[in-house]
Amino acid sequence: MKIIKWGIIGCGDVTEIKSGPGFQKAKNSQLIAVMRRNPLLAEDYAKRHQVPFWYTDANELINNPEVDAVYIATPPSSHKEYTLLCAKAGKPVYVEKPMALTFEECNEMISACKSNNVPLFVAYYRRSLPRFLKIHELIFKDKVIGTPRHVSCVLYQPLESRYQNPNELPWTVRPEISGGGIFVDLACHTLDFLDFLFGPIVSVKGHASSQQNAYPAEDAVSMSFLFENGIHGTGIWNFASYKRFDNCEIVGDKGKISFTTFDDLPIIVENKYGVVGEISIKNPKHIQQPMIESVIQELLGNDTCKSTAVSGARTSWVMDQVLSEYRKRML
Repeated sequence: MKIIKWGIIGCGDVTEIKSGPGFQKAKNSQLIAVMRRNPLLAEDYAKRHQVPFWYTDANELINNPEVDAVYIATPPSSHKEYTLLCAKAGKPVYVEKPMALTFEECNEMISACKSNNVPLFVAYYRRSLPRFLKIHELIFKDKVIGTPRHVSCVLYQPLESRYQNPNELPWTVRPEISGGGIFVDLACHTLDFLDFLFGPIVSVKGHASSQQNAYPAEDAVSMSFLFENGIHGTGIWNFASYKRFDNCEIVGDKGKISFTTFDDLPIIVENKYGVVGEISIKNPKHIQQPMIESVIQELLGNDTCKSTAVSGARTSWVMDQVLSEYRKRML
């Protein structure tokens, strides 16, 4: 069976454990090239991970004839640029989340890949994780909560010290690089998983602001949303709170499921008599590996990946809606 030979553009922290080793450990997969602008860091990564080729120029990696497909692991500001280059070269793309800076950029990426007959996938890997697939099974196969009625999401955490020096801000809170703040970086995972469960969100109303004024991006977001199938949802994200809290609830006419997006705490199932189940499923060490395996199987023609460019773009559209007024105020 064919081996998919991968190149990584942007071999930073996310590729050390979460994703990079997954390309080496997945069946029918091999990581053969990496790129990073800093030559010392690029060479170091290649040596430590036994990768034969390393580059400081993305074009050289993309045009290496031995590279079959490309994983783009850079910040969102360069996702469109590198995706378009890959599309032109005829190389399938697996791009980090969020898919791009805006929904408009997502559509440009989709169009370029479609025109060049190039598959495009987004690293919303919860769609392939056993823990989240179990939630899907509980709702739709086992019907433990009956008919889903509404969703409630809450994530808050303190202002971290790394965000308190205005002269050395991480890219995740610099909107020109990330598209927004920590909301964009984290909430996209929750919103995409809800899209996986219930389909497209078709209406969004919300507010975004900076309560601490520690960085240019928003640090507080509240929103209400409506799925195409009629399920209602609400969400609160705050990154200037007193402690960390992460919880999602899906309420039906017969019960409720509660779970965290970012921890692997037990999934809690309740009905009118109280808690009826606690299900613990730990995430894998290389958390993206199941999604990487799914992408590979589609590239080999054996299966269909659950995280598409179209679904990834929908999550960017939702975030654009709730952030639009804040972005205008910050111009």
